[in-house]
Amino acid sequence: MDIKKLAPWNWFKKEQEDAGKSVPVHHPAGNETLLGNDHPLIAFHREFDRLFTSMLHGFGMSPLDFSRTGWPVLTHDTLKPTLDIGSTEKAYTVSVEVPGVEENDVRLELSDGTLIIRGEKKQAKETEERDFYCIERSYGAFRRVLSLPEDVDNDNIQAVFKNGVLTITMPRKALPKSKVKRIEVKQAA
Repeated sequence: MDIKKLAPWNWFKKEQEDAGKSVPVHHPAGNETLLGNDHPLIAFHREFDRLFTSMLHGFGMSPLDFSRTGWPVLTHDTLKPTLDIGSTEKAYTVSVEVPGVEENDVRLELSDGTLIIRGEKKQAKETEERDFYCIERSYGAFRRVLSLPEDVDNDNIQAVFKNGVLTITMPRKALPKSKVKRIEVKQAA
């Protein structure tokens, strides 16, 4: 049995280390803009959020991390794109969903065994005035940080963007075999 299948590479090591750093997310025309900052509904919404947050803390849960209960993770990185990571004998493949993002607004950087995927979902400029009853879409910058395994061929990484999905292919290279030195065990005198 291959031990690597039981304990796969930690692709998110660097991202977990950077967890305290937030990426700005912009919510266009939030409730304050729609109703006015002193509107009673805004005050009610804030009080409800405060009560909900304190209730969850009482049960040892965070309102921003429902992952322990199987709920989707709601973090400050609302635009954090979801991704799939797979491998074959010859390559690793990372597919990143970035709907509503233009190809020119996505950038990949490789540094010290770390792949950084950056991008921005820009808000379309509307020329006509309109009233909004509900705004759920978010706009702003996003970032994913992947720690790459040692056998990734950094010089031949390729990326393709199609239909809102960024597919990154990273060929694998053979690692040099480590030399084994046998140490003689002597009987104690």
